[in-house]
Amino acid sequence: MHIPYHPPTPLEYFAALVQSDEHFPLLEAVTSLAQDEYPELDIEQVLGDVDQLLARLKRRLPRDAVPLQRLRSLNQFFYRDLNFGGNVNDYYDPDNSYLNAVLRTRRGIPISLAVLWMELAQGIGLVVRGVAFPGHFMVKINLPKGQVVMDPFTGQSLSREELSERLEPYTRRNTLSDDFEVPLGLYLQASPPRDILARMLRNLKDIHTAQSDWPRLITVLDRLLVLLPDAWSEYRDRGLAHAALGHTRPAVIDLEKYLLCSQDALDLDSISERLSSLRRAKN
Repeated sequence: MHIPYHPPTPLEYFAALVQSDEHFPLLEAVTSLAQDEYPELDIEQVLGDVDQLLARLKRRLPRDAVPLQRLRSLNQFFYRDLNFGGNVNDYYDPDNSYLNAVLRTRRGIPISLAVLWMELAQGIGLVVRGVAFPGHFMVKINLPKGQVVMDPFTGQSLSREELSERLEPYTRRNTLSDDFEVPLGLYLQASPPRDILARMLRNLKDIHTAQSDWPRLITVLDRLLVLLPDAWSEYRDRGLAHAALGHTRPAVIDLEKYLLCSQDALDLDSISERLSSLRRAKN
């Protein structure tokens, strides 16, 4: 009997990519985020384009290049020759999070530029990790003589003083006073691939929330909950987005789940009221 083949939906494909933390295919998973906005996207083509950039970079490197030489060649290639950089003119354009668009325009936000840059860096044998620095994603590079922390937006290496300076508005805003001085190193810990992907999705979530674009917001939250099934507040936010669109049944299911699993949340009363009114509307 011939069973018709149904290609996976973008969400099913994404779920297959992110099910295990072992050999997590960060570049492919990040590339797949654009399928919601670009349904005809050829992911293999995007990955192939990155492979071609890597091949071009490798041809420039002497076989015996030391790590610092590799790092300098990569930054020359990425930031100067290819002209990748931060999209300062339209920072909140969703395209800044879609790798196919970043490759086309050579413009992105720190985290999308970092994902591309890290792929090339790892391809030439550098030991690099993403860093979930508050407000601005960073990368760190382990070299024989120490560690370099770099801003992927510009390619600039940052000293401890510059990093502390960038951290100051965040610590002030979160009332982390001198009595509770958090060591800088805590903010420079390596970010696992799953966390990098979650941060990219939350960037998109913030953009769609600010624009009250509920359909796109729900699509992003669907992915976020596949990635982080225990992120209870995302159920709440998806439920509220469904409610805003008049999708009462999925709204009720998501808000019930949130109330069941978030016993200590501060907004339980207001969400319970919202749930009650949705149930009344349903009946």
